[in-house]
Amino acid sequence: MGKPTGFLEYERKTSETIPPKERIKNFQEFHIPLSEAEQRKQGARCMECGVPFCQSGMMIKGMTSGCPLHNLIPEWNDLVYHGNWRQAYNRLKKTSSFPEFTSRVCPALCEAACTCGLNGQPTNVKENEHAIIEKAYEEGWAAAKPPQIRTGKKIAIIGSGPSGLAAADQLNKRGHSVTVFEREDRVGGLLMYGIPNMKLEKWVIDRKIKVMEEEGVLFMTNTNIGKDYRAAKLLKDYDCVILACGASNPRDIKVPGREADGIYFAVDFLKANTKSLLNSNLTDGKNISAKGKHVIVIGGGDTGNDCVGTSIRHGCASVTQLEMMPKLPEQRTPDNSWPEWPRVLKTDYGQEEAIAVFGSDPRIYQTTVKEFKKDKDGKVCAVVTVKLEPKKDEKTGRMNMVPVAGSEKELPADLVLIAAGFLGSQKYVTDAFGVEVNARTNVATAPDSYKTNVDKVFVTGDMHRGQSLVVWAVREGREVAKEVDFSLMGYTNLT
Repeated sequence: MGKPTGFLEYERKTSETIPPKERIKNFQEFHIPLSEAEQRKQGARCMECGVPFCQSGMMIKGMTSGCPLHNLIPEWNDLVYHGNWRQAYNRLKKTSSFPEFTSRVCPALCEAACTCGLNGQPTNVKENEHAIIEKAYEEGWAAAKPPQIRTGKKIAIIGSGPSGLAAADQLNKRGHSVTVFEREDRVGGLLMYGIPNMKLEKWVIDRKIKVMEEEGVLFMTNTNIGKDYRAAKLLKDYDCVILACGASNPRDIKVPGREADGIYFAVDFLKANTKSLLNSNLTDGKNISAKGKHVIVIGGGDTGNDCVGTSIRHGCASVTQLEMMPKLPEQRTPDNSWPEWPRVLKTDYGQEEAIAVFGSDPRIYQTTVKEFKKDKDGKVCAVVTVKLEPKKDEKTGRMNMVPVAGSEKELPADLVLIAAGFLGSQKYVTDAFGVEVNARTNVATAPDSYKTNVDKVFVTGDMHRGQSLVVWAVREGREVAKEVDFSLMGYTNLT
């Protein structure tokens, strides 16, 4: 511990952000990094605990506490403080495949479990991680390092999201020949088309993919396995196949009027926007525009917030975000103590921008849609909402959100975006490989295993565990790589 009193001497400081009314003029990232001197102070705040909860990645009451990757956080925090950036990068890369991604989009489970946060502000872990990886690229430490020996084993990975990429990265480093198949026109999966540019600019993905290509990983885009490429051929040509296709079935809102034009799944809205932005800077007319429209976003999670931020950048007339659950408290409650994930109110960038532009928080809590109304041309023109209240199911004992009679309200709506989550893997893929699925339509495996019921076929990421975080996808990608490597070689030295 290089600075035993660092957490007492220095206050937590995070990067500044471009003001909302300025940053909504474009789709660029809007965080301004700290100076190197200030970043080193933030590293000094780490207490280097004897039992570092920040790197535990354990489940408490169904929520993750600490980093699922078990990043060696106290070690590289101390190295940042001392200015030993190269060694900090080496320690970070021991456990993390893509710090350039997680340092931008992870909700910082590590910081929520930081001991400093028990009586004060947690260590600025996420931004320390970002500083390390960007320094590594700047200095050339993150350049390609192809394996010197090849094993002769061939592995196919279906899907180039964070889990598929993590598996590819690890298995390629081991010396196996890896081909990643992606049905879209660009590599990245969820990272490319599910996360908007202002959270993750796509040059960041392209930079890492270029390194992986130089290291020997092959990427095949516009290749939809199970439709235009037979699964049987893949199983014949490769020693192993890893399914990393994500949880791709969006949850629908099945109420009267659902067939109206102008109602889209959030994933389609965000994908069309990013694709048009990258192809033509939104000039090709192929995005779903919110300009001048009254937008209703159904769903209160990260994807819903991304829809809010994107709609505001389009120039929407208004935006309202409907959340089924009650508003969370601003501080931890007694039954939500450290180091549990804090169930507290979070105002994200999209909501901040809505407040700046329209003068109020766009979220309406304990509310859902009862009906979509359409005009004479069949286009959505309004939504009928209904308030919800928690009620206990006498049979199961579970608390359910049920409609409140007489609480209906009509809101204008020209564009409705459904951001209600995802419901597992897509049937055409699971059918093509003949893999079993569980009740949630995730691909079934034995506990603590990634092997499916089909010989040579493994599964990872959201397709395995259900919709989750990028950091969990990376964790699963690294874990499946170890299991595949062991199955091919009889042992593994992957970590």
